[in-house]
Amino acid sequence: MNINDIKILICDDSILARKQVKDFISTLGAPAFVEASDGQMAIDMYMEHRPDIVFLDIVMPKKDGNIAIQEIIAYDPDAFIVIVSSVGTQSQLKCALEAGAKDFLQKPVDKGHILTIVNNFLERM
Repeated sequence: MNINDIKILICDDSILARKQVKDFISTLGAPAFVEASDGQMAIDMYMEHRPDIVFLDIVMPKKDGNIAIQEIIAYDPDAFIVIVSSVGTQSQLKCALEAGAKDFLQKPVDKGHILTIVNNFLERM
């Protein structure tokens, strides 16, 4: 499998944060993208589109990232969720990893870390 064969869900209430992740991943290839701006939308989009990778913010309106992780993992225990977190959310980050997130990125996102996460996912497939 290569990056052109995957679908990625990016969920963040900041359009700029979504754009930064999407723009960088787009330089690696042409995956399909789905975007969401809150936790409930992330859950709904996951169930509708079944993305291969989810980049999910923790602090969001409607439902936070940790609730979204729990609901997505209940729906699909194999979901590959990567938390995107700001400094100061360490306890929430720990909860996210315990709930089933596979990895995390700290904001501002590091392009090298995104590349490592995407490559690790592709190597698993």
